[in-house]
Amino acid sequence: MTYRVCFVCTGNICRSPMAEAVFHARVEDAGLDGLVEADSAGTDGWHEGEGADPRTLAVLEENGYGLDHTARRFRASWFSRLDLVVVLDAGHLRELRRLAPTEQDAAKVRLLRSYDPAADRADLDVPDPYYGGADGFDACLEMVEAASTGLLAAVREQVEGRAA
Repeated sequence: MTYRVCFVCTGNICRSPMAEAVFHARVEDAGLDGLVEADSAGTDGWHEGEGADPRTLAVLEENGYGLDHTARRFRASWFSRLDLVVVLDAGHLRELRRLAPTEQDAAKVRLLRSYDPAADRADLDVPDPYYGGADGFDACLEMVEAASTGLLAAVREQVEGRAA
């Protein structure tokens, strides 16, 4: 049975597609492709149908990641088919937990940086780089990469638990 993860930010053009691309690479490197699927969405539909922000694509390409992406808005009906909803900041966490149809669905929503043991527990947000320069996208990627190792370990544990 496939384990499904959805990364969620605001517009689905910067942070969540970046997290999706990095996690795809981690899953593939771990030999879990076919067992784990990842995609992304936004809390708002401002950019639905658009590709990722060019700065996101540039920083991903510079660091060896690929991404084929079309922005979309997260729907409450998706909770039933998802195992984990990974959000990029506390605002997304609140919004997605409110949107969740059940308490069990709300429990599926987690902050990405909660998987980074070195992250400051007082601030687990990945700042939105949209209104800044290229350095914000680099910083975003660093945070995403740092959390992705722990996220992969947690997902692997769930996948292996299902197989047992």
